Amino acid sequence: MNEINDRSIMTALGRQLTIAVAKQSVSAGNLANLDTPGYKTREASFDDLLTQQVQNAETLAATAPGHIAAAPVVTPTHGVKEVDGLPTRRDGNNVELDRELLKMNKASGDFTAAQTALTAKFRLVRYALAESR
Repeated sequence: MNEINDRSIMTALGRQLTIAVAKQSVSAGNLANLDTPGYKTREASFDDLLTQQVQNAETLAATAPGHIAAAPVVTPTHGVKEVDGLPTRRDGNNVELDRELLKMNKASGDFTAAQTALTAKFRLVRYALAESR
C-alpha cells in the first residue's frame, strides 16, 4: 500500500512540474515550425512521460539518509509522438496555431497549480521553523 507523506507529495509535485515543462517545450517546438514545409505536429504523451519519470525515480537513490534524491531530467524527445488525424496543408505541415496555444496554456496552468502547492508547502515549513524558535 502506498503511503502518503511529505516525500511522496513533493515527488509527485516535482513530477507534475517536469511534465508540464516537457509539454510546453513540445508545443513551443511545434509553434516554431508553424511554417516549416512537411513538419508534423508532435505531442508529449502523458503516459509515456509519467512512465519515464517513475522509472528514472527508481534508478536514482540518495546515498545517505540526509540526502535528497535528485530529480531526473526529462527532455522533450522522450514520450513525444507525432499526432495523427490533423488536417494537413498543401505544404505538408499540420501545425494548428490555436491548438498549440491552447496546449501551452493548459501546460502553464498545470505548472502553476503544482508551483502554488509547493509554495504553500514551503510556507508551512517556514512557519513551523519560525514558531519553534
